[in-house]
Amino acid sequence: MPPSVPSLPRRVARTLRTSLFAQVTCALVLGIVVGKLWPDTATALQPLGDGFTRLIKTVISPLVFCVVVVGIAKAGDLKAFGRIGVKALIWFEIASTAALVTGLVTANVVGPGRGMNVDPSSLDAAAVQETTGGGHLPTTTEFVLNALPQSFIGAFADNELLQVLILACLVGAALLHLGHTKVPKILPAIEQAQEIIFAVVGFIMRLAPIAVFGAMAHLVGNYGLGVMRTYAKLIVLCYVAAALFIALLAVALKAVTGLSLWKFLRYIREEMLLALGTASTESVMPRVMQKLRRAGARDDAVGLVLPTGYSFNLDGASLYLSIGTLFIAQAVGVDLSLGQQVTVVLVLMLTSKGMAGIPGSAFLALSATASSLGAIPAGAVALLLGVDRIMDSMRVVTNLLGNCVAVFAVSRWEGALDTDRAKRVLDGEDTSTPGDDETGVGAEKALGGEKDPGSEKDPGGETGAEALAPGIPAQKPKELKEPAPEAG
Repeated sequence: MPPSVPSLPRRVARTLRTSLFAQVTCALVLGIVVGKLWPDTATALQPLGDGFTRLIKTVISPLVFCVVVVGIAKAGDLKAFGRIGVKALIWFEIASTAALVTGLVTANVVGPGRGMNVDPSSLDAAAVQETTGGGHLPTTTEFVLNALPQSFIGAFADNELLQVLILACLVGAALLHLGHTKVPKILPAIEQAQEIIFAVVGFIMRLAPIAVFGAMAHLVGNYGLGVMRTYAKLIVLCYVAAALFIALLAVALKAVTGLSLWKFLRYIREEMLLALGTASTESVMPRVMQKLRRAGARDDAVGLVLPTGYSFNLDGASLYLSIGTLFIAQAVGVDLSLGQQVTVVLVLMLTSKGMAGIPGSAFLALSATASSLGAIPAGAVALLLGVDRIMDSMRVVTNLLGNCVAVFAVSRWEGALDTDRAKRVLDGEDTSTPGDDETGVGAEKALGGEKDPGSEKDPGGETGAEALAPGIPAQKPKELKEPAPEAG
């Protein structure tokens, strides 16, 4: 008798219960509906998204520290780690410049601000000051000094990723210098702490749909959908330019590693949707790190390139800033020469590096660029106040994909990428990494996502039961037959 097929409602209920992607998708749609129908109520739901982001941020610094220390100690080569860092910075600069040029070219061709004829004196420059909180972008000297930790605990308490990275490099170097004989218990303890952190991430990820619902409801309720009609040309241009840049990333990834960006996007679809819903790439950093490691990138490459990219490789922000600068100039009737546009690229190459974690950083960078040109009134930056939040989705997707491509590219460049494993994982084949069965991406038990068929067995052949109870042989599944004896 053939097995009964579950009814459609049962299949839908099972998918909603087991798939994080389905849960977040439903939360996203529900948030838009609530924001549209009950905007006053929806604006009060922002703490749902903010609370989730705060919880995730609590584990980012210790996670980055553990991954980098373990990566250096296991790689056993500090010089290789230094080469990864240098190659990452080279890749970041090339990618950021490509994003800036893409933005300038598309803005020149389309001209999103042409014909607006805005009088700068009619704009409220004080609104920009309120958005930025009176802050300023750090100078080069301040940026370098801020990257150096003042105290070991302070770097973690303030969630300063660059400071944590420096501390992790020092600790990893010290472990290599002392050797495992002098400090035999330190590295296993850090590895165990890393597993605990991934388990904590799994618990927090159960709240992801609630966070996406609250963040999206607040966005639609607070800004409405009318702003999309007012700035339709600019919004469409930014998203089309982002699509063009992502296509460039896909070509670069294929050329350097032979991997498909589309398959990778499908592989991290849950994290991408969550980042879109919360408008934050930090909310998915722990999950993306684990998935990159599972896809064949070595620990030291993932631990250094991805967190550093969050400060140095803001491709989406660079794209938006270049388009925004030309939009403002065109809107107030200023025709920027080729030399001035080159100046825009040079200024934004510097200002975009210090944007991470600063409130209203996009407006600060735009104001700095306008001031350096001397042709655009600083108050004209207020033109983008109404549309800036709508651009978050574009910036988040482009930033996240840009940093992931950087991890693969730099790993391949340094010989720290298992390309065969990466292709198998992106093709959805049955692969796993040790430790995935409980806390990693594999089983997704704590994460509320789909169960990975490869999570029940590690590459060494041990099942989850054997890993939990060493020495006790696990029973073989009944449906598996014993191999037939070889002939002869």
